[in-house]
Amino acid sequence: MKLKDDYLIYDASPEEKIAVATGDEAENFTGLLRANETAGAILGYLEQEISEEEIVARMLGEYNATEEEVRSGLAEVLSTLRSIGAIDE
Repeated sequence: MKLKDDYLIYDASPEEKIAVATGDEAENFTGLLRANETAGAILGYLEQEISEEEIVARMLGEYNATEEEVRSGLAEVLSTLRSIGAIDE
């Protein structure tokens, strides 16, 4: 899976990223996504083709969290992205 190319990610601060739809995607989603540091990391991973399992493995290596916490947080972020059609799967 991968974040669609028409979504641009900006660093709003060291702790927050913002994603906005451009091009054709801007007709489907006119808002913006605000992501905390962890959700922002997920957005960063999705800039290139990656599987959910690869994201889980990376997050377990970078964050002091259990696998259950990582999977739960990832599922929430992916659910949001899928609901607006921001992911190519």
